[in-house]
Amino acid sequence: MLMAHPAVLQNLIEQYDALCVLAAQEGGAEVRRRMDDIAYTLCVATGTRDIDAALIAARHRLPGARPEDDSLVPA
Repeated sequence: MLMAHPAVLQNLIEQYDALCVLAAQEGGAEVRRRMDDIAYTLCVATGTRDIDAALIAARHRLPGARPEDDSLVPA
């Protein structure tokens, strides 16, 4: 699997977080469409199937993520 560069993942996470705030305030169709686009891109970039898993995986790959963090390992 190709791995997205950490800078790309950071940018996508920041965009998604900003859109979440905007959606909570306005909730427009354009904001929701953009959120869906970024969620899809994050899922593809991380090899996951839902946005929650994609955000966890993306954050795990960012610089400063603790390598001993086992939050992605199923119990």
